[in-house]
Amino acid sequence: MENSNKKVLIWLYATIIMLGAMGCEQIFGARGDLVVRVSDGDTLVLQDANSKNFTVRFACMDAPEIPHTNKQKQSQRASDRNQFNWGVKAQERVQQLVQQAGDRVTLNITDSDRYGRKVAEVRLRDGTFVQQVLLREGLAKVYRPYLNKCPSKDIVQQAEAEAKQQRLGVWSDAKFTNPWEYRSFNKSKPLKERENTP
Repeated sequence: MENSNKKVLIWLYATIIMLGAMGCEQIFGARGDLVVRVSDGDTLVLQDANSKNFTVRFACMDAPEIPHTNKQKQSQRASDRNQFNWGVKAQERVQQLVQQAGDRVTLNITDSDRYGRKVAEVRLRDGTFVQQVLLREGLAKVYRPYLNKCPSKDIVQQAEAEAKQQRLGVWSDAKFTNPWEYRSFNKSKPLKERENTP
């Protein structure tokens, strides 16, 4: 009897070690949605369980714009260069966070827009709230017109207040134009189709 208990324990330990070596993700599947592309500082393209791509717009905040056309990329206007400089920094920071999380995020979908994008709070697998990081580092601003649809509105407002107080990121730049104002000024040349949240 004692010999069979030892065999069971050895088998159990071996199974645990094997599961650890293989990685739970290979056995049980990866947690979260796969990030296919970081479109800009507040938009991701993800892949669902059926390998279909869908677009997610970050809830609660608005990141600076990035250039979308060759004309915008070559623009020498100071306001464009400033906006795009900060936009690229925000995009690169999101890319860095996503890569650190193994290209997977979890979503708390709060809304959708007429273009079919999901609007969501985005978290990494370790629970890091992406919007909070961007706001705390001054790479985005809280978008107040839709703040009532943001379950974590206190967290994002606090993160923005910290960046503002410490003059981080866009808060250190007296020439920075809020992304929603920048888009409004350049309405005749739309950068992105946006509705509901910018």
